[in-house]
Amino acid sequence: MFKFIGFIAGYYLFGFFGALLGLFIGSFFDRIRVYGPGALNPLQNAQRQAVFLETIFVSMGKLAKADGRVSQQEIDHAEAFMRKLGMTPEHRQKAIAWFKQGTEPDFDIGPTYQRFMSVCGQTRNLKQVLLVYLLVMALADGQFHPAEEALLFDIAARVGYDRATFQHLMDMVLNQSHFAGGKAPTSAAALDDAYKALGVTKDSTDQEIKRAYRKLMSQYHPDKLIGQGLPEDMIAMATEQSKEIQVAYDLIK
Repeated sequence: MFKFIGFIAGYYLFGFFGALLGLFIGSFFDRIRVYGPGALNPLQNAQRQAVFLETIFVSMGKLAKADGRVSQQEIDHAEAFMRKLGMTPEHRQKAIAWFKQGTEPDFDIGPTYQRFMSVCGQTRNLKQVLLVYLLVMALADGQFHPAEEALLFDIAARVGYDRATFQHLMDMVLNQSHFAGGKAPTSAAALDDAYKALGVTKDSTDQEIKRAYRKLMSQYHPDKLIGQGLPEDMIAMATEQSKEIQVAYDLIK
């Protein structure tokens, strides 16, 4: 829409070259409108996708090693995570290598996150999806190990989240996991979980609840995430999170 407006306005004001400039500027705003702030042209997303993949699987390896040893259960969880994502064979091979790299005792995660922030740091949705995926991985055994929790807070700080903001996100993801499978229980406790899953309370107004729900669903919108650099074979996980959010919202309604 904006590119056509820019083209017409540019041509009317400055002629042919103004039309080209207006088309370029309009295309930029169209990308922001569709994919969100920080979006790139889809053809320029290869670097972000590669950096995102490396960051998440190195971090998963680091999380698995956080308590001092990598259990078979954690390896199984990582493999199940890859299967759930429906990763391409090429991405799967790279993911395994990065996971093993992250489990090395002397591996320093700092340079990984410096690179992530330099390439993906301006995309809030991509940063949040990264943290959510790591939280889901850490919750695979049903609880947070203290060393895992400490590492997650450290990672969150590296991508610009203060402790309170990340704690809020952690609480939301933990309660969203109660609605996995698409079926919500109808107990009073489940309703409390549903409010927490959306980041609201039972005292929030209908408008506040609806706004929180729409914001979360927008953050997991496939087109927006792909436009910001999330690899397409990782969209399935975002879709799963949006389903849990939908079930929680439906229960509140």
